[in-house]
Amino acid sequence: MGKAGLPVSPLAPARFPDLPVIAGVDFASAAAGIKYQGRSDVTLIRIAPGSTVAGAFTRSSTRAACILDNQAKLAQGGDAPDGAAILINSGNANAFTGARGQQSVDAVCAAVAGALDLPQGRVFTSSTGVIGEPLPHERIVAIVGDLARDLDAGGVADAARAIMTTDTFPKGASATLPDGTRIAGIAKGSGMIAPDMATMLVYLFTDATVPAAVLQQALSSGLDATFNAITVDSDTSTSDALILAATGQGAGAPITDLDSDAGRDFVTALHAVMRDLAHQVVRDGEGATKFVEIAVTGAADAADAHRVAMAIANSPLVKTAIAGQDANWGRIVAAVGKSGARADRDRLRIAFGDMVVARDGWRDPDYDEAAASAYMRNQDLRIAVDLGLGDAARTVWTCDLTHGYIDINADYRS
Repeated sequence: MGKAGLPVSPLAPARFPDLPVIAGVDFASAAAGIKYQGRSDVTLIRIAPGSTVAGAFTRSSTRAACILDNQAKLAQGGDAPDGAAILINSGNANAFTGARGQQSVDAVCAAVAGALDLPQGRVFTSSTGVIGEPLPHERIVAIVGDLARDLDAGGVADAARAIMTTDTFPKGASATLPDGTRIAGIAKGSGMIAPDMATMLVYLFTDATVPAAVLQQALSSGLDATFNAITVDSDTSTSDALILAATGQGAGAPITDLDSDAGRDFVTALHAVMRDLAHQVVRDGEGATKFVEIAVTGAADAADAHRVAMAIANSPLVKTAIAGQDANWGRIVAAVGKSGARADRDRLRIAFGDMVVARDGWRDPDYDEAAASAYMRNQDLRIAVDLGLGDAARTVWTCDLTHGYIDINADYRS
């Protein structure tokens, strides 16, 4: 069973991966009883002195207090000469809680700064869970001392589980470069997934030596093809956050130019970890039974390619047809038409996997309903749409929409 008592997604990996230890990063997790009793719901991460930090956050106009606080702190720069820390709680989003929201952030940050002897401006926080309920921050403050004593470089798996809400499995991914540089990350996310410049909650760590501005560039350049290319339900959270820390404690040479060989290798590996975590979030979509890639080509421009891809990926009619294993390609046609992108019926080409189902304004002459229906029984699906109007392309990932999604969200607060 997952942390919230839900059955583990049928799309889940067989096990949590063995993530490498990142020198200069320690983890501790504990139960504060924020929403549920008897389960870990708070994680503290300590980042060594001399590190650099980068981030990406939701652009929702109703951002949570912790997001506004993190953005203000990183606006002052990403250097952490005295070290840094991240405190994460699950069960309460600390969003839409008025002035009290910032008071809660300040109290938690002050407690962590005191326990770890850090400047409060280098303590970052994340909260995830129910919106609109005051965060009982005193419960978090009460266990900060215990968390500080329990910090351990090998605690990443417990941290991945502690940040879960309706997730059914903890999410982790890693990469090791030829020069020995390590990258590892954890994520949470299952519902309210349609990120905007970030994702649910994601924490990435590397032992590379990377200046803060370069680290931010490496992170930002990978968002559109990873975390901004996934959707479960088209809803963007108030609390989406991604934080990347580089400790500089690895053996690799400093990375000061992303166009250098070392820079390109680092970016490729970082983006691969980001994409892996993004895919895991979709595979854990609330109630999901199918992982779906939507590949749009031949668009007039990049914006149109994105519009079409997301119109398909977010269509309830498309997603329920996929859940029912129904090869209803007409719903793809409808989604393209409603997207607002330029499209020409007679140039459109739609394929399920390698099977062309429609083209030239009509069903493909070789269309085989039985074969198409058989394809839809697969757990991993690919829907390809070529608009025939240009060279722009966009690939996004989504899941199906089942009754399980309703079951989870109809009584989310109980």
